[in-house]
Amino acid sequence: MEKKNAQPLSEALSDFFDNNSPLKKKLAEHRAVRAWYELLGEGVAKYTRNAYFKQGVLYVQLSSSVLRAELQMSKPGLVGKINDYAGMDIVRDIVLR
Repeated sequence: MEKKNAQPLSEALSDFFDNNSPLKKKLAEHRAVRAWYELLGEGVAKYTRNAYFKQGVLYVQLSSSVLRAELQMSKPGLVGKINDYAGMDIVRDIVLR
């Protein structure tokens, strides 16, 4: 016997996250940090000591000053790409240390 309101699990989870805004925001924050490693690749990940998200800002600690200077010039593009990956405009700025 099939239930009348049966729906795929992906739709049920999507509905759950849409109705639970704080949880959706936390998930997007986690995706923003993960995006740093996945979008920029293994080369940048090798020089990344730590990356964390706090109050709309993605903080990234790098061990290479040359890489830091190069990434500093492309921050606006990085913010857009990371927000696209996260699924919402969660990152306002990136602080490279």
